[in-house]
Amino acid sequence: MANGYFQFKQFTVHQDQCAMKVCTDACIFGAWFAAKTADYTTVLDIGAGTGLLSLMLAQKSNSEIHGIELDLGAFKQLKENIQQSIWKERIRVFPGDARTYAFPIKYDFIITNPPFFENDLPSSSEEEQIAKHSKQLSLEELIGVISRSLEPHGGFGILLPYHRWEYFNKLATENGFSLVENLLVKQTPKHDFFRSILHYSRTNDQFNPTFELTIKGEDGNYTEEFTELLKDYYLYL
Repeated sequence: MANGYFQFKQFTVHQDQCAMKVCTDACIFGAWFAAKTADYTTVLDIGAGTGLLSLMLAQKSNSEIHGIELDLGAFKQLKENIQQSIWKERIRVFPGDARTYAFPIKYDFIITNPPFFENDLPSSSEEEQIAKHSKQLSLEELIGVISRSLEPHGGFGILLPYHRWEYFNKLATENGFSLVENLLVKQTPKHDFFRSILHYSRTNDQFNPTFELTIKGEDGNYTEEFTELLKDYYLYL
């Protein structure tokens, strides 16, 4: 059973009321974009869950950050996590469905860890199904929400299963977005890639490098790359 909370260096994420707990790939995702979004004035976190991504980005920026969460139990905990943080004055959270919600502004950057297991086995609870699966929010609907909610100069970041990134890239391209970079994540050198972290903008500069990150080496310890990325967040790095 997952811990009721996850302690980071500068904030705590309580998660006992959320179907989706803090996980390593989401932490990689947040840390990867935290440095890249430091200069953005406004950021939106779609499907904010525990508030993990909003808090990670707030630690490295002065941005105004908004988050939206559909599940009311998760939203209650999201709000509590934000209120207990030192960045509560810069983070606003909304309960609701991103597909129909009237956001107060358009954003410079959007970050989202969507319910992406569209074709995998159902989860045990309704809350976990919504959190883990594209049951309430498909990738097609998500790209529409992103497109409507971004400033013309804006960009976005998304975390997906590795096997879904090419499909999503086609959707993004059809909606006028260009891939800026792609980070492929694997557990160890012996494992295949299991996550893809994608960065998009509306500016097509024809340069979209692919990076690779391995979480643990063959010795079972975190790799230097992982440690460098997460050292400002994880307590024991």
